[in-house]
Formats: sequence, structure tokens, C-alpha cells
Amino acid sequence: MSAPRLGNPNLGLGVGLRTTHFRHILETNPAVDWFEIISENFMDSQGRPRHVLEQIAAKYPVVMHGVSLSIGSTDPLDFEYLRKLRDLARVVKPKWISDHLCWTGVASRNTHDLLPIPYNRQTLKHVIERVRIVSDFLERPLVLENPSTYVTFRHSTMDEWTFMSEMAEEADCGLLLDVNNVYVSSFNHDMDPLEFVENLPHRRIVQFHLAGHSNYTTHLIDTHDSRVIDPVWELYRLAHRLTGGVSTLLEWDASIPPFEVVHDEVKKAKHYMTEKLPGYRESVTTFDEGGREKAPHPLHHVVAEVE
Repeated sequence: MSAPRLGNPNLGLGVGLRTTHFRHILETNPAVDWFEIISENFMDSQGRPRHVLEQIAAKYPVVMHGVSLSIGSTDPLDFEYLRKLRDLARVVKPKWISDHLCWTGVASRNTHDLLPIPYNRQTLKHVIERVRIVSDFLERPLVLENPSTYVTFRHSTMDEWTFMSEMAEEADCGLLLDVNNVYVSSFNHDMDPLEFVENLPHRRIVQFHLAGHSNYTTHLIDTHDSRVIDPVWELYRLAHRLTGGVSTLLEWDASIPPFEVVHDEVKKAKHYMTEKLPGYRESVTTFDEGGREKAPHPLHHVVAEVE
């Protein structure tokens, strides 16, 4: 690879483009750095959503983020879907196109969910081949995100971060590190989120996601319906330090508040790039044997998050 981040710039702090905010954005031109769209929301639309998107794309950098690529499926790649994706990209001119390391359906049926894959050599080879095909078709490197997961596979023989690292290097693709998903999956599967973040190929990380989640005591669900919690911000601090900083986006997809609330939430990231926020709880910080500051393990915060 000729340059880190696949040659992509750090766009700054962005938010997901949602229909409830269309009017506010068009009328006020808010000082947000960039927007991320859900690709499928615009692929088949030639009406007002596409018209609004084209106006916004003329003023702001835009990134396309998909939920139906199904890169891990055993179904053949859907080239009709990929043609629509490529056609949208030719209009919007996104900085990059991303999706999830998952499968979303089988036998041509879409479950509309991001389903986990087993992490083993057979799956890795399968995914690498498909990533290469998709990247060639889209005429740009694909960027893939770590999904939140709620089950594991008996046939997995690799850590998720090892799988993602080898996939990114072999397929020459980028990574979208969803920091909240790392936290959610680590809680659900008793993994170490610090180890996850530290062992990724940081030069391959093109973008960060931040979001809120719901705590059901025994497990966490990635609901995107609330503010980012402190331990996730601490993981973001670590990820920012290791990567040197990349484009950061806040997702808020349910119980969506006014645009200003969403924008203010992502702007908190500035504090975690430098000093600790006022009220930072020193008690959540742990240290390894060498005295290095570590991000907190999710299991340390079960009681604090339960209302």
C-alpha cells in the first residue's frame, strides 16, 4: 500500500446524515466537518432524499456506509446491488465506501441484520477473495467495519482482531474501527478491548465510529440511541493515540435528538484527543505491569451502567 489510510485524509468530526435533520442542515449549513450516509437509503431513490443528498454533497465531504453488502455470505456476490452502489458513488463522489465484516442473508434473502462470521482460515480466504472482487468492481479499496456481535462460533480459531488484520493486509482494504462495537463485543464475549484495539494494523484504519448502546446487565446491545459512555470514550482516546487520529463519526439512529445535540456529542472527541474531560473518573483507569495506562475492561462497569 502506497500510503496510510489508503491515501484518505482525516475529515475531522462528522455525523450520520438522517432524514429528520434534512431541513435543519439545508437551512443552517451547520459547521459539521462531514457526513456519512447509509448507502441503501439512497441507491433506489430519485426523489427528495436524493435531491437533498446531492445538495449536501455539493457543500460537505460525504462517505458512503452500507449495511447489505454481505461480504461474509456464501451466496454469490450481488452484482446488481454493486452496480447501484457504484452508480450512487459516481454521483455523490464519496471519500470512501464502507460496509461491515458480516453476512446479512442467505439464498438471496436479506435478514436486515449484521450477522457474525466464524473467524478461521477458511472464512478468511473466502472473505479476502470477495473483498478483492468488490474493490475492483467499485474501482476503489473497500473499507470494512467490525460489527457488534452477540454469539461466537465453536469453529472459530482466530481472534477477531487477528482475522481483521490479516484480511486488511491480504485484501489491501481499509478498516473502519467502531469503538463502541469493540466495547459491546468485548463485554458480550469477555474479551479485552485494549488488546483488540492495540493489535489492529493502525495504518489501515481509515475511520472511527462512536455510538451509544443499551445495557441489559448480562449483555450489551448496539442500539445507537443514546450518548457515548465514558469507557467507550476512553477506548477512543487509546485508538486516537495509536492511529494518530482519523476521521471520526457519531452514529445516532433511534430516539434521534435535534441536530445540535448530535453534533455536540461528536465534538466531545476533541477532549479525548488531548486532555481528560472535567469530571473524568480516575478510578476507571488501569495500568499494565509496565505502568502503561490501559483502557478499562467492560466488565469493570456493569454496575455503573445499570439504572
